[in-house]
Amino acid sequence: MTARLPHLAAGFAVILAVVLGAAVLSARPVWHSLPADHGLLRLSFTTSGARRCRDRTPEELAALPRNMRQDQICERRRAPVYVELDLDGAPRLAATLPPGGLAGSGPSRVYRRFELPAGAYEVALRLRTDPEAEGFAAETRATVTLQPGQSVAIDYDGANARFVFDPPQEGE
Repeated sequence: MTARLPHLAAGFAVILAVVLGAAVLSARPVWHSLPADHGLLRLSFTTSGARRCRDRTPEELAALPRNMRQDQICERRRAPVYVELDLDGAPRLAATLPPGGLAGSGPSRVYRRFELPAGAYEVALRLRTDPEAEGFAAETRATVTLQPGQSVAIDYDGANARFVFDPPQEGE
């Protein structure tokens, strides 16, 4: 056992050096994801665009086996989603979001970050899920107050066709 003592002491010294080195490097250098006087506004959601469907004729339905008789037939591909975001009346984002997936049958996704000086902002959001429809499927105006270092997330609730702020904001 005494012959192994120098090896154990050396192993302990190496482990101690690695642990202390990791502890020192984890505290330095100090890193901040945002400047000290800024906040973060994040627009992040997933939603599906409309599908093009048509009614089958009585002749088409009669030609099909009973177990395949569906009144409507829909394209697999979904329509792109269009989103706009304005801050204090100025457009900051206007994007057409293509559907996901290899066949274009999945939902459209967006993730955008806006690093802004702390303060209050008038946010206007508009979303269109059907390019052939008039107007927007959802529109929201809210006053967002960003504190230094705060992050405010904006999501879309497709079931209720409305934008959701986390934490909740004035006028939402």
